[in-house]
Amino acid sequence: MTSTRREFLAAGASAAVAAALADAPAWGQERRPNFLVVIVDTLRADHLSCYGGHTATPAMDELARRGLRFKYCYPEAMATLPARRSILTGRRIWPFRGWHDYPDLLNTPGWAPLGDPDETFTSTLKRAGYWTAYITDNPWIGFPREHVPFRKSFDRFKRFGGQLGDVAGKQRVSEEDLNHWLVPELRAVPEVRERLHNFIAAGGYWHDESASWAAKVFGAAAVALDRGKRRQPFVIVADTYEPHEPWTPPRTYIDLYGDPAYSGPEPGTNRYMRVTSWLSAERAEPVLARMRALYAAEVTLTDRWLGVLLARLRELALEQNTVIALVGDHGHLFGEYGWTGKISSILHPPLIHVPLIIVDPRAGPGTTNYLAQTHDIGPTLLSLAGVDAPEGMDGVDLSPLLRGQKPREWRKFAYGGYANWHYARARDWAYVANNFGTGRRLYDLERDEREESNIASRNRKRIDAINAAVRRRAGSRLPVYH
Repeated sequence: MTSTRREFLAAGASAAVAAALADAPAWGQERRPNFLVVIVDTLRADHLSCYGGHTATPAMDELARRGLRFKYCYPEAMATLPARRSILTGRRIWPFRGWHDYPDLLNTPGWAPLGDPDETFTSTLKRAGYWTAYITDNPWIGFPREHVPFRKSFDRFKRFGGQLGDVAGKQRVSEEDLNHWLVPELRAVPEVRERLHNFIAAGGYWHDESASWAAKVFGAAAVALDRGKRRQPFVIVADTYEPHEPWTPPRTYIDLYGDPAYSGPEPGTNRYMRVTSWLSAERAEPVLARMRALYAAEVTLTDRWLGVLLARLRELALEQNTVIALVGDHGHLFGEYGWTGKISSILHPPLIHVPLIIVDPRAGPGTTNYLAQTHDIGPTLLSLAGVDAPEGMDGVDLSPLLRGQKPREWRKFAYGGYANWHYARARDWAYVANNFGTGRRLYDLERDEREESNIASRNRKRIDAINAAVRRRAGSRLPVYH
């Protein structure tokens, strides 16, 4: 880490976060814990300092130092909305049986309403006497008509529009600003240009980070803590869409990771396709390198405002009886395996390895190798509250791991899916296939940590056995959608 980055962070969130999470006595057994659940979109585990990455994330690092860090966590269903369906319901969503297109959602398998809002872990806690709040700028949760019942299930639901440009009275966007955040290869792509135009019009924040989406969500969550303190016990979900693209962070953050002398156009977004389909051989590496710098800047920006929320938790003297859970929904490809964006067939760690950290003031810190998945969060929090999970909530209760014990189910491999593809992985092997049963790939993680050498053709019996095990657990034939 450069001295510039150290100075920047010293003046930012790190000191506040350290104070916010100072040692505090655990709550008595007669009191039920509060819950602060933080969902961060497009958060790659391998970029976080606490997961060995290069991106400065002092708030998340402090959570990892105080809590239980899950070395392996994988989304059971992808992408954005399917992942939240599994997080909030505590149920396996994949395979996406019976799926069809919904008017306000993406026409992609798995993009369906959350279902009965009474079956979420938040509603279950509400019935047990908890005050509930949800704060988000996620456009797929906060605005679709299909999620009106879900939004009404909370005592307080706060939404911020603009991630897709869905706000009234958009400001005019100059060609200079638009071209500043688009490399030449993207300026002539109508849908990319329109998306970035709407994003900037809805709230450009590179001159004022307090106008960023993370600042809005975590700032509103800090206000919700004030209300929650008067209504304990509470569960507050802070669900930020940042650092999802487009990326338009202040230059102060970009210079932490990119060349401070750089003066060219910024790759504020990308295409969901092969790198060679939109970038020449000469341009690929410099554009991708700058894109990674913008993403890292957005992650650090998001972390900084998470630190503000955690500082408020400390100021209100709530840290001693509040369980904090931090989880991502999926990652993003920045040229790995020759692709950019989120590609349903590239189910490798850059896309499917997400952070999961649980801080329980009654438990000590640690790291576990347990293969956690996103639908484990609901059952775990309900168990910590001493509340029975609804019937059908099939995620694993991870709370014994906080006490140094084994959970009821010791998962031998994790599995899940994205659109018409699925994956399975243990600690020593990884498998990817489409739902037709073709395109199968197998990787030996002990010899091929980067998952670059497909050994399926040399291990037909083994990959047949893995394929059969996934289909058996998923319930017979897998659905395919056209």
